Amino acid sequence: MKKVLVLGGTGFVGTQLCQKLLSQGWHVTVPTRQRAHAQHLQPLSGLTLLELDVHDEAALTQAVAGHDAVVNLVAILHGDQAAFDKVHVALPQKLARACRATGVKRVVHISALGANAQNPSSAPSMYLRSKGQGEAVWLQAAGVGPQAAFDLTIFRPSVMFGAQDKFLNVFARLQKVLPFMPLACAGTRFQPVWVDDVASAVVKSLAPGDAGVMSAAASPKTIEACGPEVFTLKQLVQLAAQLSGVCGGRGRPVIALPRWLGHVQAALMALAPGEPVMSRDNLDSMQIDNVASGTLPGLQSLGITPSALRPIAQDYLNK
Repeated sequence: MKKVLVLGGTGFVGTQLCQKLLSQGWHVTVPTRQRAHAQHLQPLSGLTLLELDVHDEAALTQAVAGHDAVVNLVAILHGDQAAFDKVHVALPQKLARACRATGVKRVVHISALGANAQNPSSAPSMYLRSKGQGEAVWLQAAGVGPQAAFDLTIFRPSVMFGAQDKFLNVFARLQKVLPFMPLACAGTRFQPVWVDDVASAVVKSLAPGDAGVMSAAASPKTIEACGPEVFTLKQLVQLAAQLSGVCGGRGRPVIALPRWLGHVQAALMALAPGEPVMSRDNLDSMQIDNVASGTLPGLQSLGITPSALRPIAQDYLNK
């Protein structure tokens, strides 16, 4: 039985991925800082929980040992420069060293659409710049061709939707309580991808020979994980209202905000307790469209036909 270590396995994508890996005969190990955060995974047969801090390099290296593959899903959307660097840059550095030290030969890293490994500083936000730097760490550590240290696949997903998402669900919930929707970056375009499709793609990328599509000699591989449709942010907000039945499906009026006012709004949101709905850095990310470049392979290269948003979102937003 093949063994895979999944960092970030307790989260939105990780939960789906772990279930799919188990169904394909993998033994899955999931590190977690606290077992209480992984109660939903404990009943899964074939899954082992490790209580550890993944930022502790010695403990991380020990956890990596004995596995055939590693998947890194760990990411944050909010924070300062130090926080982004710790999670998106320093952790990949530690994990890459651990993989080399323990002989792991197959690595999957989840990045983000809009990241640029060749020129990370060109990205408009701390989030995207750190994501690009993280990719660069992996590319340098892996090397290229048959002599590569390990077979590396990097996924760049667009915004992901699914039953537990913090995207469409948030828009629907806000419109149930607000008289109107103030919206910055209303015209930014997205290509939402179903979380289940991303999880399936990761599983396929771990299969021997990448399901016959790519060989180890082609490593590293970068794949843009996007859905089949492009929406503006305003259209997605309106669709969330329609599918969840807000105001009879009409939703609240959407008022597009200029960039400067959007930053004021984000700054005020950041003062509220808990994780902010929108931060100034999120707005910076949305200065560029979140759609496929067309220059890199997509999910179709792994034999996956991306799923349309509406039928899936309707199923969970209408509950």
